[in-house]
Amino acid sequence: MPSRSVGRNAPKSYRSLFISDLHLGARACRVGPVQEFLRGVEAETIYLVGDIFDLWHGGRLHWTPRHDAVLGDLRARAARGTRVVYLPGNHDAAMRTPGARVEGWEICEAALHRAADGRSYLVLHGDQCDPRFLRWHLMTRLGSRIDASMRQVDGWMRRRAGLTDWERSFIDRIYAWSYNMLAMGDGFETKLTKLAEAAGATGVICGHSHKPGVRTHGQMTYANCGDWVDSLTALVEDFDGRLQLLAYDRVPVPAGRPSSGTSAEGGALAGGAAT
Repeated sequence: MPSRSVGRNAPKSYRSLFISDLHLGARACRVGPVQEFLRGVEAETIYLVGDIFDLWHGGRLHWTPRHDAVLGDLRARAARGTRVVYLPGNHDAAMRTPGARVEGWEICEAALHRAADGRSYLVLHGDQCDPRFLRWHLMTRLGSRIDASMRQVDGWMRRRAGLTDWERSFIDRIYAWSYNMLAMGDGFETKLTKLAEAAGATGVICGHSHKPGVRTHGQMTYANCGDWVDSLTALVEDFDGRLQLLAYDRVPVPAGRPSSGTSAEGGALAGGAAT
């Protein structure tokens, strides 16, 4: 699998950018990497694939000038002519209500994206294919509160153990186990590709599961953007229509090989997983 890295002073242009699960406002949001990542990419169309805001956590709002800067960046791009399409997820489901708006952004629950190579993709957050009980707002709110508490414990444990952000902790292993238990595996992908096929698309692009990947299911393509809590990845389409995952890292290294012991505020993009 080819890989590349892009320095912070060399913004890369793409036809489309798909980014999801920023969870702005939640304790777990990695707003610094989000801000740094956006500085390194330009795109004609930006799809915000759900859970951009965390409106259901029910606890204290974690908001800084950096959060404002991220929103300001996206609004400025829309003002300059970039098409920004916002597809709310379960953590920002309030933005699915009629009348919800963000100046300069298109808001819809699902969109059909036509790639440069003629392929079409159903774009949506992905919670639409959760088991029914997980789609209850009460479950989302409860999950957000549990997540905030676990992230707080994880931060304390990391400091005590001297772990870097890239080293897996006990809490990380709990999250990996819970994602599999909550049907975020092959069943989740199969449901979404069938939904895309029913919509007449040749693939699906989603977020939600915090598990980035680009795979094929028969003749259908499944692409997951990942997230900005755990994986720190986004999906891009180049000008030939090819999809590729980009992984944020603090120094230029190939995707899938995170560094350790480096400064927390640097930034680069490492690519891989092209289709």
